Amino acid sequence: SSSASSSSSSSSTTPRSGSRSRRARRSTKQTSAPTSSAQKQTEAPTSSSASTTTATTTTTVTEPPVTSSSPPPPPPTTTTTEGTDSPNNNSNNNDVHVVMPEHIQEGVREDIAELELDEVVRFDSVYNHELSWLSFNWRVLALAMHPNLPGSRGTTVPLYERLRFVAISACNLDEFFAKRVGGLKRQEVASSVSALKAEAYQSWPAAKQLNLIAAEVERMVDAQSSMLTDTLLPELREKGLLSICRYDELSTAEQTRLDEYFASELEVLLTPIALDPAHPFPQLQTLSLSLAVQLRNPEDQAKGGADTALRVAIVPLPPNLARWIDVDIEGKTEGKNWTCVTPLEEIVRANLDSLFGGMQVVSTHLFRVTRNAELERHEEEAEDLLDMISEEMRERRFAPFVRMEIEEGMPTFIRRHLMRELSLKDTDIFEMDVPVLDLSSIMSLPVGHKVASGGYAWPAWEGTTPGELQGAVEGRESFFGAIRRQDVLLHHPFHSFGNTVQRFVEAAADDERVVAIKATLYRTSSDSPIISALIKAVAKGKQVAVLVELKARFDEERNVSFAQRLEDAGCAVAYGVIGLKTHAKLVQVVRRDGTGKLATYVHIGTGNYNPSTARVYTDFGLLSANQRIGADVTDVFKMLTGLHSQAAVGGYDELLVSPKYMIDAFVELIDREIEAAKEGKPCGVTVKVNSLDEPVLVRKIYEASLAGVKVNCIVRGVCRLRPGVPGLSDNVRVISIVGRFLEHHRVYSFMNRGDPLYYIGSADWMSRNLRRRVEVATPVHSEEAKTEIQRLLNSCLLDGVDAWEMRSDGRYVRPQTIEANTRMSISADKTCDIFDPDQYVSIDFEDPYATTPMEADGVNAGRGVPAPECLSEEYGMQQSMCEYYARRSRVKKT
Repeated sequence: SSSASSSSSSSSTTPRSGSRSRRARRSTKQTSAPTSSAQKQTEAPTSSSASTTTATTTTTVTEPPVTSSSPPPPPPTTTTTEGTDSPNNNSNNNDVHVVMPEHIQEGVREDIAELELDEVVRFDSVYNHELSWLSFNWRVLALAMHPNLPGSRGTTVPLYERLRFVAISACNLDEFFAKRVGGLKRQEVASSVSALKAEAYQSWPAAKQLNLIAAEVERMVDAQSSMLTDTLLPELREKGLLSICRYDELSTAEQTRLDEYFASELEVLLTPIALDPAHPFPQLQTLSLSLAVQLRNPEDQAKGGADTALRVAIVPLPPNLARWIDVDIEGKTEGKNWTCVTPLEEIVRANLDSLFGGMQVVSTHLFRVTRNAELERHEEEAEDLLDMISEEMRERRFAPFVRMEIEEGMPTFIRRHLMRELSLKDTDIFEMDVPVLDLSSIMSLPVGHKVASGGYAWPAWEGTTPGELQGAVEGRESFFGAIRRQDVLLHHPFHSFGNTVQRFVEAAADDERVVAIKATLYRTSSDSPIISALIKAVAKGKQVAVLVELKARFDEERNVSFAQRLEDAGCAVAYGVIGLKTHAKLVQVVRRDGTGKLATYVHIGTGNYNPSTARVYTDFGLLSANQRIGADVTDVFKMLTGLHSQAAVGGYDELLVSPKYMIDAFVELIDREIEAAKEGKPCGVTVKVNSLDEPVLVRKIYEASLAGVKVNCIVRGVCRLRPGVPGLSDNVRVISIVGRFLEHHRVYSFMNRGDPLYYIGSADWMSRNLRRRVEVATPVHSEEAKTEIQRLLNSCLLDGVDAWEMRSDGRYVRPQTIEANTRMSISADKTCDIFDPDQYVSIDFEDPYATTPMEADGVNAGRGVPAPECLSEEYGMQQSMCEYYARRSRVKKT
C-alpha cells in the first residue's frame, strides 16, 4: 500500500518502507513514551483522576525493582532454544522451541522467587490482565508466524489457516480495544479508580496500563503487518490463489472497468465532508474506514494569495459496501489464472476527482477508528432492562474513540487534526504499513474452492453422533428413552450439535408428553434453530420459560431481538438477576413418563446454544435424567425468574452455582486435596478453563503446591499463576492449547483420595464468573463419561503440537517441555491424571478402545488403562480428536 499518496492524482509517491523502518519508528517512539518499569516501581490504585500519560500515584505498597530492562529491545527474528538463538526459518527442528512473546513484556517481572505469597497474588508486575491477554494473542499470531511446529513431525498450519490466524489476532485486538482499553479509558478519567474496581487487589493505575498496552500492541501490529506483507500475501499469489492488486498495478483497460464500477455503484453512496467551520466533523462508525484527503484549489494557487493553503476533507467508506472488488484480469489465458481483488479504498482513491470537482488531490491517507464499547450501566435504577439495553445500543454509536489506525506517511498536521477531533493521544495511534488497514477483513478474502481443493486449509469436519443417541437420531427409539437409560456426555465439535443438543430441544417441542421447557440463552446464532423450536413448543401448548441474557457483550442487539420475538410468541421471558450476568448453559425438559409422573431431563453445558460456534468451539455438554440434578436445575430457574433464595432451603444437592456457592465449593475441594497430601493419600487437581485469575483460588493453588499436591491447569487465555517457581509452585503446570478450534471446555477434576470427582460447567476461574455471574457446574457420575473427560485432559497435558507451557517468567514455550509423545501416567484405578512420571502406558493410534499396558525405562505401568489413543504423534490434540471420534463413530455403527 502506498503510504502517502493517491493512486491517480497525488503529486508524488512514497515507496513502501519495510520492517526495518517500522522498527526504527517504534524505537524512536518508545524513547519518549511510557515510563519504564525500571524507573517506575510503585503499584497502587490512585485516588484521584489520572489525566496524563505518565502515572503519578500515592502508593500503599512498594515493590522490589523489576528485573526486565527498559526500554525493551525490538522483537527478535529468532526462535530460542533454552536461551540460545537459532534461525527463524520455519523448518522443523526438534531442538528448537518457540517462545511467545519473544520478548519480556515491559513492566512484567521475570523472577518472582523473592516475593511473598501475598505479593505474588496481588502485584500487577506478576500478573496484569491486559498484558496476559496480549500474551495469549501472541500465541494466536504464532500459528501464522511459525507454521512448522518444532518438536513435531510433519505438522504444519496450512497457508489459508495462517492467513485466518492473522485476521483472528486482529479481530481479537478490535474487541480488546473496544472493551478492555475502553474500560481503562473510563477509569483514567474517573474520580476514583477504587470505585470502579470490584476487588481491592494491588494494580497499576489506568494511565500506566494504557502506556504499556500501547507499547506491546505496537510490537504486535508490526509482527502482523510483516507476516501479511512479507510472507502470506506473496505466497497466496505464488500459489495461484489470490492477489490483492493496487489500482496503479492494473492495465488501462482494467482500471477503466473499475472506474465504471465506481460511477455506477459507489459514487452516489459516498459523502465527502470538508473539515472547516461550516462542516461538522462526521460521525464515524466504530471499526469503519475513512480517507483523509489533502486538497488544493488551483484557482487560489493561481491568485498567489494567502488562500493557497492545503484543505482537508474526509470521505467515510460505508461499512455495508463490498470490501473486495473482483478485477477481471486480462491475459488469464497467458498464465494469470489467479483471482485478483482490489480493496474498496483503492477504487475510491483513484476517482476522488469525481468527488472534489475543480480541486487538485494532493494525497490521500486511510484511517480506521474504534469506539469504546464499555459503557456504564445502572441496572438498579432502570425501570425496564430491555429498554435500558436498547438505549445503550444507541449510545454505543456515539461512544468516545479509543484507537485510530493510520497508513504510514500521514502528514503530522492531518494526524494532529484527527486526534483533536477524536480526543485521542499519541499512544492511541497505530501507524501501519500494510496493503489493507483493517487486518480483520482479510478473513473475507474470496479464495473459495481453490483453498479447499488444494490442501491450503484444514479439512472440513462434520460432527458425529454419539453411539448412545444413534438409535434416537435414526428414529428407532425416543430421545428421552436414550437419555433415561444413561447419562450422555457430548463433546463438540467432535459430536454434532444438530444431532444432539438441537435434536433434544426439537424432540421436546414435538413430544406430546412434554409439558414444559426452560432454557437460558446467552449467545446464539442469527437463525437459531433453538429459538424456532421453543416458539414451536409454545404453539403446541407447552409452557416455555426462557432466560435471555441481554448483557452478553456485543450480542446485546441480537438478544433484544430474540427476547421480543419469544415474548411475541407467548414465551415467559426473563432477563436475569439485577447486577449479575446469567452465563449458565441450561435446558430443562419436564415430561410425563409412562406412569403419568413428571420427570425432568436436562442439558448442562460449557458452551452456548449456538450451532455456528459449536462447529469451531470445543465444549462438553451433559444430557441427564438424574432427578437430583433436575431438582437443582428447577431451583436455579426459580432463582432466575422469581425471588427464590436457595440458602433458605439448604443449598443445592448436586450443582455448584455461583455467585453464592461455587467459589466456596472449589476452595473446599482443594483443601481436601491438601489434607490428602499431608496424609500421604492420592491427591491432585486438574482444571481446564478459558481464563484463571480469581485471587482466592490462585492462592489456594499455591498452598496446594506447597503441600505436595500436583496441580495441572489447562488455561487457554489469561492466567494469574506462575508455575515452576522454586519453593512456591514446583508442583504446578500451566498449559495453553491454541489450534484450529477454540478451546472452550470448563472441567474441574479432583483426585479425592483415589475416587476422583469430575465437574463440567460454564464458569472460568475468574472473579467475574465466580462473583458477578450466575454460573452452573454439574458433577459427572457416569464412569464412561469420566473416562472420556480424563482422556481429553491427558491428551492436553501430553500434546506436543497445540500445547504451550508457561515458564516461570510468565512466557510460553512450544512444544511443552514434557516429553509429550512418550511420557504419561494413569493410575491403576484408571482415573488418575498425569502426576507420576514413572508410570507409562502405550498409545495405540488405530484401536479407539486400546488399553494396552507397557513397560518403559524398566518401570511397569501396572494394569491396562484407557490411554489417550486419540493423541497422535503426527498431529495436535485437536486434529487427533477429529480422527478419534470419526473412528469411534464407525466402530459403534458397525
